[in-house]
Amino acid sequence: MSFGRIWAIASNGFREVIRDRILYLIGFFAILMIIVWRLLPQVAVGTADKILLDFGLAAASILGVIVAVFVGTGLINKEIEKRTILVLIPKPISRAEFIIGKHLGLTGVLGVLVISVTAIYLGILSLSKIDYPLLSLVISSFFLFLELSLLTAAALMFGVFTSSLLATFLSFGVYLVGHLSQDMVRLGKLTENPGFQKFTQGLYLVLPDLSRLDLKNDAVYGVLPSPLTLATNALYGIVYTVLLLAIAIFIFSRRQF
Repeated sequence: MSFGRIWAIASNGFREVIRDRILYLIGFFAILMIIVWRLLPQVAVGTADKILLDFGLAAASILGVIVAVFVGTGLINKEIEKRTILVLIPKPISRAEFIIGKHLGLTGVLGVLVISVTAIYLGILSLSKIDYPLLSLVISSFFLFLELSLLTAAALMFGVFTSSLLATFLSFGVYLVGHLSQDMVRLGKLTENPGFQKFTQGLYLVLPDLSRLDLKNDAVYGVLPSPLTLATNALYGIVYTVLLLAIAIFIFSRRQF
């Protein structure tokens, strides 16, 4: 495996996504934040500051998920449909290098997206003269990046063996269930139904627990888990991302073109 070849694929993928005008979402986010900033004091007197804090983090998360899922599921299928995969694969590029490079390229775009919207978000909060927990919000943005990286790996994994449309639905399913997995386990215990309990526990074990990487609700109050818990959750996200990429490589290596 060559880092040079992986870097070449990643940088090419980064430029390709940029050319698709994905980063216009940054401008959309800025305009949306300005509109909400100006309108909230007129419609939510007394709670405007809290709503603006929550809205910025939620909007950043939604935009990131949209990019990760819709772009991630099409990264491989686009190469197959354009038949460019037939040109790339015969060259001295392994399929593992191809998958890893594609993931790093889109992850780079998501990194730029998260940094940009976070800067805009903090700028709007500063202009609004709202007291906000800077460190907590920055840490929350970092964990959002880890979550989007994991979701990109899931989108790539689904994209290597199914259509873009089905891969999109499956990726959104992972996102939704991943945020509800702990609640589903608690629900299973409340029902006292052994079959349903095993089902919910199975989902929890198989699907990523994305609630570990979601710090939005805690960050706005400046209350975060302990450093050890943060480090453990970050490691969980990284390990799960690597596992999903390994599965994607395994499936992709057995596809015939």
